[in-house]
Amino acid sequence: MKPPARPPFEEPLGRGRARLLPWATVLVGSLVTILPWGATLPLLPPVGLLLLLSWRLLAPLSLRVWAPALLGLFDDLLSGQPLGSAMLLWTLAYFLVDAIDARSGVRDFKQSWAIAALAIAFVLLGGRLAATPFDAHVDSVLLLQIIISVLFFPAAARLVAWIDLRRAL
Repeated sequence: MKPPARPPFEEPLGRGRARLLPWATVLVGSLVTILPWGATLPLLPPVGLLLLLSWRLLAPLSLRVWAPALLGLFDDLLSGQPLGSAMLLWTLAYFLVDAIDARSGVRDFKQSWAIAALAIAFVLLGGRLAATPFDAHVDSVLLLQIIISVLFFPAAARLVAWIDLRRAL
């Protein structure tokens, strides 16, 4: 299948801009947490994490292996989580996806969605352990946030696929 033709007056992205685009999308995804949402429960999915996992699963060579640590630091600074928690958890989730990807080989979107669901649940549970006391009763809200985040992953993957298509043209 041939890629769609580029409009006649649109210039292609340079190599530097094409390499920065995955980074920029994850950073903008992390910036979603600072928007003034009116919510009584913390149900907003971690959009930066969803975009990071989407880039890893759909375009594995778009981000370097050390990228989750720096992107996690940025997310920690914005989200108010303990400093270093997203750095560690995003990096471990990235390595978890790498390990599963090395064992599985070819996969379809349902398998990618299951891998992302596992990574999302791992990061959100790890963030709960790092940020809240053990006797806090937030487990039902956390389970709801995990479900919402897993259900939101296909939209994030579709956005990343669209951006990657534009980046590759």
